[in-house]
Amino acid sequence: MTILCVRFQLPPMHEAALPGLLGLLEEFTPVVEALPPDTALADLRGAERYFGRSAVELASVIRVRALAHHGVDCAIGAGPGPMLARVALRSARPGVTCVVPEGGEREFLAGRSVAVLPGVGAATARTLGEYGLDTLGRVAAAPLSTLQRLVGARTGRELHEKANGVDRGRVVPNAVSRSLAAERPFDRDELDPDRHRRALLSAAEEIGARLRAVEKVCRTLTLTVRYADRSSTTRTRTLAEPTAHSAALAKAAYGLYDALGLQRARVRALALRAEGLTPAEQASHQLTFDPADEKARRIEEVADRARAKFGPRAVMPGTLAA
Repeated sequence: MTILCVRFQLPPMHEAALPGLLGLLEEFTPVVEALPPDTALADLRGAERYFGRSAVELASVIRVRALAHHGVDCAIGAGPGPMLARVALRSARPGVTCVVPEGGEREFLAGRSVAVLPGVGAATARTLGEYGLDTLGRVAAAPLSTLQRLVGARTGRELHEKANGVDRGRVVPNAVSRSLAAERPFDRDELDPDRHRRALLSAAEEIGARLRAVEKVCRTLTLTVRYADRSSTTRTRTLAEPTAHSAALAKAAYGLYDALGLQRARVRALALRAEGLTPAEQASHQLTFDPADEKARRIEEVADRARAKFGPRAVMPGTLAA
């Protein structure tokens, strides 16, 4: 077992603690990939040789240090590759590391739903299920040609390999700074959709202001809804064009929220994350010749100057993109 997938049990609205927890993993290996808001992959091949311990043994040390230094427990999945470690994490719980046995990858996966594989969305899982291929064991036993006819040549080949325990992925070191997040908690579990939308508007304006302050634009926006029972739902949307425009971010956030179709959901917190950050000077903007759009952008410029001069509270949240 050389790869760990660690999910830190962060309390709501404590995502800012993630960089410090990544630093804890980097004490064991420099090959750490952040999976915001609360998860990371760590390649411990070098650490196993250096410390003379297995990755599973090192996982126990990581868990103890996370509790001792940060007061945070974690669930850990371990496997020969990152895909397998992420699948194992789904069966892990705080205090116990779920391990994919080396040489037993196919047996470990066989009874699990195809939806547990990273990258397999609801549409693909639904298509496979219509043909009785609802578990990874059945997908592994299916002819490659059949899978390729159902989901395409490349996807079918990758799906066949993964279902048979072939993990060609690798851990790619990155940084949380490649994304920006804003969260809005509620004082109590909130059922009112209007309050949900106001929170999303406030978060979108914060992200837009922060992006413009560092002269960046984002390519994707992710919404995480945390519920009263501590469960959560996450959805991601690629924007029509890279942007730091608060109104565009708010519109995308509303679209993600509406697509969830929440009805009387008891929401504890909402979080937006802007990802795929690139320099604003490298991004193109589609001209709309819409006076309202140009007016909104000019107002943003004035508001940004006010924030820079008088601080972040100089502009009341929710007043720009409404």
